[in-house]
Amino acid sequence: MVIRILLAIMAIQVAVALAIWYAAAAYVPVDLALLLALLAVVLVRMTITANNFRLARRFGSAVPPEHRLDGLARARLFFGEFRATMLASSWHMLRHRPAPFYDGHSPALPVLLVHGYGCNGGYWHALRALLRRDGIRHATVDLEPVTASIDDFVEPVERAVQQLLAATGAPQVVIVGHSMGGLVARAWLRRHGPARVARIVTLATPHHGTGLASFGIGANAHQMRCSGAWLEQLERDDIGLRGLFTSLWSWHDNIIAPQLSCRLPGARNIPFAGIGHVAIGSDPRVLGRVREEILTATTPSATLS
Repeated sequence: MVIRILLAIMAIQVAVALAIWYAAAAYVPVDLALLLALLAVVLVRMTITANNFRLARRFGSAVPPEHRLDGLARARLFFGEFRATMLASSWHMLRHRPAPFYDGHSPALPVLLVHGYGCNGGYWHALRALLRRDGIRHATVDLEPVTASIDDFVEPVERAVQQLLAATGAPQVVIVGHSMGGLVARAWLRRHGPARVARIVTLATPHHGTGLASFGIGANAHQMRCSGAWLEQLERDDIGLRGLFTSLWSWHDNIIAPQLSCRLPGARNIPFAGIGHVAIGSDPRVLGRVREEILTATTPSATLS
């Protein structure tokens, strides 16, 4: 379903570019008209990214002085997020086909990767490359339909955990979830318990909701609104299991706002700066920390930092 949606968006972009090319070719050389058409599409996509940052500022947390960015760093933040968004939506997720990696020989526990809202397993392109390089066995899960309740995603995750354990013979898994995927992991833990998971690492997860969820569609977007009943119940249900969690997040997230919503009480909380919401899944600093969490997952995460 996600691929069909992305293909439809891609088709619209191509149609718009062709229309602009055709219209502009009446006034300028054909090659210049093509350049203008491509530039128009890129500018629209950049405008969407810029609007996300604008909305995030409206709902955002106050950034500590040591994490504030100068003009150059803000430009790197914007273009890094724009690049990551374009690559994820227009390339990696379009080309995604489920392909578990079971042949690695690392002693690390196998890893299940759980994507976020409106994505598929293609989001994990950068992390999967790192895991394959290190010989760490892993698999992805695709959560559909896109607009379903977070609770509806629990059983697909459960099946994926069962398959990963059966294929590898490991006693436990590590779960890494991006954005909504971290909430799915928490909902799975609430229903199925902690016996088969050694650690849960969340990236840019709105543990207490995000103001931008009001602009999303679907039951899951409604559940991710700030101060919602679903999140409040989840907070009560898994409070005794927070030692399993490590939450990695950015002070400059352009989708999760307030950004402090990513801070999970009782978990190990590790903030970064200068990284956007999509880019956090491919940032070398974050990937290095995820790798460390996976390799040390035989012992529970530390308590609140």
